[in-house]
Amino acid sequence: MKIIDTKLIGAKLIEPAVFGDQRGFFMESYNAQRFAEHGLTHAFVQDNHALSAEAGVLRGLHYQLSPKAQTKLVRVTAGAVYDVIVDLRRGSPTYGQWEGFTLSAENKRQLLVPKGFAHGYCTLEPNTEFLYKVDDYYAPEHDRGIAWNDPALAIDWPTVTPILSGKDEKHLTLAQAEHNYTFEG
Repeated sequence: MKIIDTKLIGAKLIEPAVFGDQRGFFMESYNAQRFAEHGLTHAFVQDNHALSAEAGVLRGLHYQLSPKAQTKLVRVTAGAVYDVIVDLRRGSPTYGQWEGFTLSAENKRQLLVPKGFAHGYCTLEPNTEFLYKVDDYYAPEHDRGIAWNDPALAIDWPTVTPILSGKDEKHLTLAQAEHNYTFEG
């Protein structure tokens, strides 16, 4: 397994060891001991699985406020996504910056999204399946979002006309949200 630092402090790109032959492949998608060897000691408590039937579905940018902020370990098992994280931790040298990654069933990459980050993704293929582990339970009263098209962030999404949920259409910009909430990791 390779653990790769991203430009946003604390976020990690993970390339698992994949063993393949004519039958297919085998890989460990998660091993607490191997992760701990790299200082990743999150106690994951919930697994989530989402199917997006069409390319261009955009989910996000989601986060939970403290004390229910979540670390996420995300991956794709069918299809592909453009996955985006935004650092919301005040005082962080990368506060307000974003980074994007292509995660796919083919490349088997995973992304560790620390607490204090907004997270979202846009599907690149139909019938994309997205799985993720979180280290705290979903808490609707702490659930928030940042607008996917916030002009100050200027995220380079792979579509300008995404398929959004009603909830995701109503998110605030980062500037609006930061006046209402404290972002802490």
